[in-house]
Amino acid sequence: MRGVEQADSHTRSVSIAVVDSGVHVPHPHLPRVAGGVTLEPEGHESPGFVDRIGHGTAVAAAIHEKAPDSELWAVKVFKRKLKTSVPELVHAIDWAIDRKIQLVNMSLGTRNRLRAPELGPVIERAFKAGTVVISAHQHDGAIWYPGALPGVVGVIADIDQPRDQLGLIELPRGTAVVASPYPRPIPGVPVEQNLHGISFAVANATGGIARLMNETGIAQSSDSIIDLVRSRI
Repeated sequence: MRGVEQADSHTRSVSIAVVDSGVHVPHPHLPRVAGGVTLEPEGHESPGFVDRIGHGTAVAAAIHEKAPDSELWAVKVFKRKLKTSVPELVHAIDWAIDRKIQLVNMSLGTRNRLRAPELGPVIERAFKAGTVVISAHQHDGAIWYPGALPGVVGVIADIDQPRDQLGLIELPRGTAVVASPYPRPIPGVPVEQNLHGISFAVANATGGIARLMNETGIAQSSDSIIDLVRSRI
């Protein structure tokens, strides 16, 4: 495993769709978002994206911390619980593709490999459009989708990974990004007691990647993003 420092300068704005429970703004750690949508069953959409769970706001704040100049879009698929459907995930990615959003943060997924074929076509559409999905590859010994699919930047959480670095690890299914599972610290709260997990590893990876893209130019595929991270090692 190898690490790459996340540099401090950023000059371009990368657009990121945060597929989650929406966001609550303004928030002390998330002053603004560019816009968003709530995705409903049967392919319907509704305006507004208020976060009633808090998960999406925390994820978006973790991304914003790493890449404060990035343009964040809230795509709400979780309503009252952290539960959604594969068709809504497909809809979320297509929504981002249609708006030419560059990165899609999915701090979620399914362990059911029988559902993977339903996600493959939208990942192919994203690849052709230059939209890159970032999602959990493996967690607690289980393979997750879409993170383990070709064309997706898969993420692995490592408690020993510094929060200000990204790593790379070679796996049988390809190269994955390694990131810390901890969000930004809360003063007075021990890091182990703060909310943490694979969701924040994905968010930290997305923020770190966006920051590198802000610095160096636009990467338009999972392979080019892996190469970008590797080039900074």
